[in-house]
Amino acid sequence: MSVDLRLHGMPAPRPRLSWRTTEPFDAYRIELTLAGGQPVVHTAEGAEQLGVRWPFAPLDSRATGTLRVSVGSRGRWGAWSRPLAFETPLFGAGDWSARFVSPRTLGGVLTAAPLLSRTVQLPAAVTRARLHVTALGLHVTRINGERVTDEELAPGWTSYGRRLRYRTHDVTALLRPGENEVTALLGNGWYRGRLYWRGERALYGDRLALLAQLEIECADGSTHLVVTDESWQAHTTGVLADDLYDGQTTDLRIGRGAGEPVEVLDEPLDQLFPGDSPPVRPVAAVPGDMRYAAPSGELLVDFGENLVGWVRLRVRGRAGQEVVVRHAEVLEDGELGIRPLRSAQATDRYVLAGGRTEVLEPSLTFHGFRYAGLRGVAPEEIESVEAVVLSSDLRPTGHFRCSDPDVQQLHDNVVRSMRGNFLDVPTDCPQRDERLGWTGDIQVFAPAAAFLADCSSFLSSWLRDLAAEQFEDGCVPFVVPNIHHNILPAAAAWGDAATIVPWTLYERYGDAEVLREQYPSMRAWVERLNAFAGEDGLWAGRFQFGDWLDPAAPPDAPGDSRTDKDLVATAHYIRSTDLLARTAAVLGLSEDARRYRDLAAEVRRAFASAYVTERGLMVSDTPTAYAMALQWDLLPTPEQREAAGSRLADLVRANGFRVATGFVGTPLITDALTEAGYPHLAFRLLLERSCPSWLYPVTMGATTIWERWDSMLPDGSINPGQMTSFNHYALGAVADWLHRRVAGLAPAAPGYRRIEVRPLPGYGLTWAEADLETPYGEAGVAWRISDGTLVLEARVPPGTEAIVHLPGREPFLTGPGDHQWKAELPPPASPEVIADAVDDARLWERLTPVMTAHGVIGDPAALAARGLRLPLSELASVVAPRATPEQVARLRSALDEQLRG
Repeated sequence: MSVDLRLHGMPAPRPRLSWRTTEPFDAYRIELTLAGGQPVVHTAEGAEQLGVRWPFAPLDSRATGTLRVSVGSRGRWGAWSRPLAFETPLFGAGDWSARFVSPRTLGGVLTAAPLLSRTVQLPAAVTRARLHVTALGLHVTRINGERVTDEELAPGWTSYGRRLRYRTHDVTALLRPGENEVTALLGNGWYRGRLYWRGERALYGDRLALLAQLEIECADGSTHLVVTDESWQAHTTGVLADDLYDGQTTDLRIGRGAGEPVEVLDEPLDQLFPGDSPPVRPVAAVPGDMRYAAPSGELLVDFGENLVGWVRLRVRGRAGQEVVVRHAEVLEDGELGIRPLRSAQATDRYVLAGGRTEVLEPSLTFHGFRYAGLRGVAPEEIESVEAVVLSSDLRPTGHFRCSDPDVQQLHDNVVRSMRGNFLDVPTDCPQRDERLGWTGDIQVFAPAAAFLADCSSFLSSWLRDLAAEQFEDGCVPFVVPNIHHNILPAAAAWGDAATIVPWTLYERYGDAEVLREQYPSMRAWVERLNAFAGEDGLWAGRFQFGDWLDPAAPPDAPGDSRTDKDLVATAHYIRSTDLLARTAAVLGLSEDARRYRDLAAEVRRAFASAYVTERGLMVSDTPTAYAMALQWDLLPTPEQREAAGSRLADLVRANGFRVATGFVGTPLITDALTEAGYPHLAFRLLLERSCPSWLYPVTMGATTIWERWDSMLPDGSINPGQMTSFNHYALGAVADWLHRRVAGLAPAAPGYRRIEVRPLPGYGLTWAEADLETPYGEAGVAWRISDGTLVLEARVPPGTEAIVHLPGREPFLTGPGDHQWKAELPPPASPEVIADAVDDARLWERLTPVMTAHGVIGDPAALAARGLRLPLSELASVVAPRATPEQVARLRSALDEQLRG
């Protein structure tokens, strides 16, 4: 019985444990061995194996040791797992001897980036050394000229006033006997650089500072402590300017300036916490293509995909030569399309030292781009050009593949958008003067993200910032970390990230700790909504974003959606209250669970009374309204559900199978159609290629998800709105449906303890597959259609089971292992009513030219108004209401010929 042990929540005094095993068990034992101590064993009954709570005394700072786990069944124990070594960092302010130090006269706002330095003499070889380091601003720290880590943009972006991340690095190999030098280049970053489109700077403070504590043990038994204090020095550098939005300017002729004094700041240390999220690292390098120049003469480099990071140039030029690198996501009229950057300059500048090959790349900024424009350098002076791709270093866990190349490209675009925007915080876009952690964007995308990569610690860390930034009255900021310090916002779908994201993490990873930790925040949000609600139980009459970026909204008014904003708000009020009730039940808070279940039921009744007719129609007759009502159980009776599903189908047909939803409706629409019995219409939406649709950007060459359905217009021009991004993952939330329903790999219990294998074969695809590294092991579903037969394969991890849905059979359970089933697919039903013909893309494609030849147009919108439910034999009279009986007869004859064919 093999066991694979993992730690969660480390670094922490009480980390949690998870393990995988190949056999069932009914008991487990955990062995802890601290350095210099004897093993301590904790034994417990039960089959839990995800997020198991720490059973020992809290760990101290700097603790080292190993852990092992063994599981047993019926009194017989299996072998111990391999020892898992761990080391804890500093847990309290009292563990720090260092203090923040800042240049006394250098490094002011809008001046050159300062370098701090300190030398240390060591009497012998180093046997162990740890560097604990962070900064107010960004830091690039070196020992003896070598980077202490490949982490970039450290320490990242958190709610600095309440949570400032530091990291601990093993620097043993970088130190030597004799003189050693520690240096740190400081940059503005999020702390002091430009944030927000208003151009504000220094939102968190106007002084850059370093906090570093180097703890060294030598072979002669001596120990040494090097901390930031008055003994450090500050220097000028050749980094003349640095900003996340505007870029970096570096003069390679300028070396380090003379040392000047530093000042110890009276900065508290109680906001420090050890790194709880994967750092930002270079995750790929993409070569550039320099085959053409812009009409202006600027040399253009195409990296073939929209990405986030910076350009690395190797050039050989002359001293004093200035090289300028500009960035853009798209081209317009053959030039860099920089208007979507708004005020962000996104430009790096270099002055060459000359005489040798020089590597030009920044370290204190990042850009979102596919294209780079080079000025001041000739092609023959460039030895190489590549893009360094940055992202939080998340472990990929899930993959999706299918038979349609455009759908595959859509999914690949989702992956790239997530990679580019999961950069320490989940940002909305990476290129313009914004790049903020918008709460609404991540709450709709979190399910897709949790499949594609292990983002449990990444999003858990962000949720801690959300809770830290939450206002005393329970309101949740629009963005986290919050830069709107003077606003008390409460917007549906945005603030609901407080409840939806924690529940998503629990559902996908099975660790209830995130619910336990976030419960006060979740509860405060729901109580705030309860206070907002009027006597009628509705959340109404306040500011809302609504169904943001409804494709019908004008370019300059993205919030002008067709769906009533109060309806959206009240629906989310119910959704959050329902999730809070479920969370309370998971945590064993029975009184809270009962209270919030009752509150959700009460608001459901108010919603139905205000927004749903007795026939099941919505007051807002829009796809988003119906999708929310169907997916969130907002319709009181089965009859109303059936009517709402039918109306949703008609709206989809009436819109020509083009998307008619914004940020709120888009994650729900395909599921709503599928569950209402119209999966073929969900696929018609998915496979539509005209604008607006998911595949329209693919036809326009997109390599990431766009912010707007029409960020680029069909003529190749950029959308005229002032808010246009070409890398914005929110509308890519449909990837979750691709994973769960198209491929058929869905969680049926938290952490995939039970898997639902329920694919949607056909509908334009001939095969699809998905695989996922679940907490229990690898799961996979693959299906293909061969001569009318469905061949379905599934891999079920140890310790789990799957509920399988096959055509013509009742759902059934199966256990771990690799499985294959075959089932005959039912033949397609003959079209009976006009709607059947409209829904069948191939059939309608045959009928359309017949109608055109007879002078009529089969417009789905007109058909939806006049007779989708009429028998198909009436199609001719419906599409040609003003034709003579003879003309109708000729058209009917021509249509019948196509129908028989």
